[in-house]
Amino acid sequence: MIVLKSRDEIEIMREANMYVYEILNMLEQAAIPGVTTFELDRIAADELGKRHLKSPFLGYGQPPYPAVLCSSVNDVVVHGIPSKGVKLIEGDIIGLDFGVIHRGFVGDSARTIGVGKISSEAQRLINVTAEALEIGIKACIPGNRVNDIGKAVSGFVEPFGYSIVRDFVGHGIGTRMHEEPQVPNYFSKEATVRLRPGLVLAIEPMVTVGSPEVHTLGDGWTAVTSDGSLAAHFEHSIAILEDGPLVLSRPVRQ
Repeated sequence: MIVLKSRDEIEIMREANMYVYEILNMLEQAAIPGVTTFELDRIAADELGKRHLKSPFLGYGQPPYPAVLCSSVNDVVVHGIPSKGVKLIEGDIIGLDFGVIHRGFVGDSARTIGVGKISSEAQRLINVTAEALEIGIKACIPGNRVNDIGKAVSGFVEPFGYSIVRDFVGHGIGTRMHEEPQVPNYFSKEATVRLRPGLVLAIEPMVTVGSPEVHTLGDGWTAVTSDGSLAAHFEHSIAILEDGPLVLSRPVRQ
């Protein structure tokens, strides 16, 4: 069932997502060579506590997710579990995926960043994936369909020779982290839901340098590229308004 949000509910979701934005900025500054992903998770957990917020990630799913942050390094596409054994080094790229629960609504966003100086190939992948998200957001016009988003994203990414991961998709979001509809990052004949004012979506392109194939490690969460190639992931929470999309998870552009 698709749940449309009122203007007041969208405003609460904006508040939630601005907390996400603020804490992601802190995590980005902290993601330097020598820091473990476990330390990043502890920073995120501490910031949640200071703001009296809850995590939608911690304890989610089966097996229960054991952290408040997803930290996905290099060939990890999504859902990398923070670990004391994963220490960032110069040249790594890391996807930081984070969410909060605020006044009963979920905020959710992700970004991929470089650790210190990174290769030109890694920077190009990050740039293309970030721009693909912007292209997808521009397709969030009332009257369009969900598959117009995926068509726009893949149509931008694939000419660069990159692949779109198909095993994971975006989603509706609200009082639950994952609501209907699913939002593929590629054109899907099944994704025909009309975009209407009040619909809130988490759009999240996942792009690889090599094959689109991924597999999940034995922890039940960490998804890596099957060929070991680099992957990048960006995500924003988007509200569909009468006059177009509003990005909830970053400050309003003037």
